[in-house]
Amino acid sequence: MKMVRDVVLVSIVLGLFLQNASNVEGRYHYHKGQKKNPDEGSSSTTSPAPPPEAQDPAPSSPAYSPAPTVPSDPAPDPSNSSSGCVYDVTALGAVGDGSADDTPAFTAAWKAACAVESGVVLAPSGYNFTITSTIFSGPCKPGLVFQVDGVLMPPNGPDCWPKADSRKQWLIFYRLDGMTLTGKGTIEGNGEPWWDLPCKPHRGPNGKTVSGPCDSPALIRFFMSSNLAVNMLRIQNSPQFHMKFDGCEGVLIEKLSISSPKLSPNTDGIHIENTKSVGIYNSMISNGDDCISIGPGCSDVNIEGVTCGPSHGISIGSLGVHNSQACVSNITVRNVVIRESDNGLRIKTWQGGSGSVAGISFENIQMENVHNCIIVDQYYCLSKECRNETSAVYVTGLSYRNIKGTYNVISPPIHFACSDTVPCTNITMSEVELLPHEGELVDDPFCWNAYGVQETLTIPPIGCLQDGMPQTVAESSAYGC
Repeated sequence: MKMVRDVVLVSIVLGLFLQNASNVEGRYHYHKGQKKNPDEGSSSTTSPAPPPEAQDPAPSSPAYSPAPTVPSDPAPDPSNSSSGCVYDVTALGAVGDGSADDTPAFTAAWKAACAVESGVVLAPSGYNFTITSTIFSGPCKPGLVFQVDGVLMPPNGPDCWPKADSRKQWLIFYRLDGMTLTGKGTIEGNGEPWWDLPCKPHRGPNGKTVSGPCDSPALIRFFMSSNLAVNMLRIQNSPQFHMKFDGCEGVLIEKLSISSPKLSPNTDGIHIENTKSVGIYNSMISNGDDCISIGPGCSDVNIEGVTCGPSHGISIGSLGVHNSQACVSNITVRNVVIRESDNGLRIKTWQGGSGSVAGISFENIQMENVHNCIIVDQYYCLSKECRNETSAVYVTGLSYRNIKGTYNVISPPIHFACSDTVPCTNITMSEVELLPHEGELVDDPFCWNAYGVQETLTIPPIGCLQDGMPQTVAESSAYGC
């Protein structure tokens, strides 16, 4: 009987020990590679991915509907989370010395994090990670976070770019839902070697025309994804666009710092197209092209608390290139500072296009030494070979309220150049006060075929804006939107 009791006692003690050991193992968050069902997640090495730029959605606008709620805090801060699994790329083989190829470690971390809820890919501080052009694809489990606390960068220029890799894009996030890109670190684009390639002319020092980018890669691209958040990071010196969103819905961008030199060509800060329900908040952007550019197929976009410049300002367009249809609606820009920029608030369309730009509100904008503070250009063209055409993107419902500051006297601060056959309509001007940064007032504002109302006197006076509506009023439905 005593022997039986001893066996039972040993069994109980052993069972408790194994249970505690299992609980301890469950509290570890840093994991090395682990085997799993490949159907649970996907990465650049296993998932089918779109050919670069080949599967972009067609440039048509989605049917208009009331704005869905912009996502807010889709994932917790991984540094404060005890529930997610954190996959440190250094534990998976990343060297982080600025020269070794750390791509395999990042793809391994992505596979593991994609397969679990609240998974985190962590690039820790104190390292300079180099990875090649990579597609991080889904679908993944909810709450995925890609956290960059160190420095993450591509190969240094076209001579170092692997020949097999796409030159159109570097980091691609594809078919994801509920993902966050965040961190306290820097995404460094190593763009300088790309800016002087002999393909596209751009303005150089002292007004000279110098060479520009060929197939220079966009730094970060989100494609066909939803409920995204990007925040906190410093993103700089992109070879071309810093960040692009194509075919996405539900995007929250906040507290970013985006920067590249004033003369770096085509380095748009944030570009969106065929994307809706977007919030861009409390960010600093200075670069060689548009701070924020809004392409065809975008709707329900809110931009607030952004400081922009030096740059080319905030642009809608260009739209309607190659006689295409372009539909943009419900765009709000408020509480923004634009300084030392070639343009302020710009809408640019090509002749021969169709579609419409409607429901655009600019409010509480501070200008500091800006050319073309307010501009609508429906004769946008990159060469002298563009022909006059009768069709155009219909521009209607533009509101400019409390737009104040200073302009560069090289050109008038207000410029409405609307189509000969499709006038701009329903333009509202209220509390617009723009004074020369230096020198005296230049010529009066320019208007062509533009109709609207001045709720208050404008400085400088804008007597060229026509009252009421034209005899023939375009209907947006006639333009396919």
